[in-house]
Amino acid sequence: MDQILNKVGSYWLGKRASKEIDSVGDDFNSLQSSIEGGTKWLVNKIKGKMQKPLPELLKEYGLAIGIFPRDATNYEFNEETGKLTVFVPSICEVGYRDSSVLRFDTTVTGYLEKGKLTDVEGMKTKVMIWVKVSCITADGSKLHFTAGMKKSRNREAYEVLRDGVSVEKF
Repeated sequence: MDQILNKVGSYWLGKRASKEIDSVGDDFNSLQSSIEGGTKWLVNKIKGKMQKPLPELLKEYGLAIGIFPRDATNYEFNEETGKLTVFVPSICEVGYRDSSVLRFDTTVTGYLEKGKLTDVEGMKTKVMIWVKVSCITADGSKLHFTAGMKKSRNREAYEVLRDGVSVEKF
């Protein structure tokens, strides 16, 4: 009987320890991504620049703040060239109020200038089939998506940050 209780106890302790070790690994991964984001923040601080939140950057350039998924908070922007690189935690789709859907790869790049994001890579929209978005322009109450053809949508639908839904492939 003692041998059985020892085996059960060992098994239980092993499972418990495994859970704790997994938890430490998750905490470490979370800490690592925080450090990476913090490192960029620190480098920009040392350079004398604070990186503004992505929605603020988009608003400053005349685009809707909710174009990218809510959890796409890390980005790099070169003001001299206008190159914008947005990091999305995982491949996902975002549905908007006007029933449109955008699909995002883990890295989206483009060139940001007043009222437009051009040479876009890493973004698709559904127009019967998934089509690569190559340009987004703002014109008053409309956003124009160029994706094989130009598609206009109400800007209002993109003015709210939304969560992305994970998908398997871009």
